Amino acid sequence: MAGRLRAPTGRYAGKSAAERQAERRRRFLDAALELFGGAPGYRATTVAALSEAAGLSTRQFYEVFRTLEDVLAALHLQVNDWAEEAVLTAFTAARDLPLEERVTAVFRAYAGNVTADPRRIRITFVEIIGVSPRLEEQRLARRSRWVDLICAEATAAAARGEAAPRDYRLAATAFIGGVNGLLHDWSAGWVEAALDEVVEELVRQLLGILRPQGWQPGGSRVA
Repeated sequence: MAGRLRAPTGRYAGKSAAERQAERRRRFLDAALELFGGAPGYRATTVAALSEAAGLSTRQFYEVFRTLEDVLAALHLQVNDWAEEAVLTAFTAARDLPLEERVTAVFRAYAGNVTADPRRIRITFVEIIGVSPRLEEQRLARRSRWVDLICAEATAAAARGEAAPRDYRLAATAFIGGVNGLLHDWSAGWVEAALDEVVEELVRQLLGILRPQGWQPGGSRVA
């Protein structure tokens, strides 16, 4: 169907049209998390199957979304928003702690949120890959936000004398790629380690970037 159908207006069962639209959107996204993030996956899901799983009609689908790709795009953003919210909450709670404790708290929050539901990992690291140039641009844009976050915190740590002063963008980009790969492999059962061990390894790697060999707190270097 080329375009979206016109949404109904007025109140029904005590809810406005906008409220009903928002509820249907949530139901479609909940169903998509189940089908895209589990079986059969995004590529094998049809509009009819998604609508049935949501307990809605295909007509109602087209009142909310244009295509299944639009659903996947919205779901990918939602999963990333959940993880980002967990990380920012951890940053706020740990802002007065020493660097190593802050980094540990943040990665524990991120890893805990992302791995709490295997469907989220599949959406973020599997189903979104190779769908279209549009979704690839969205995926890279969201990854860039994580890079920006690490760069901002690293620069702030350097200003406090907790980390070496440098341009962290290249290192942060490489590190985020490693984080995604490790968490995906761990969730798939390819890494034999407890989640705490995975977090500890990520913390060691990031601290190694922030505090390279020979650097000491306060900004001095050992000759």
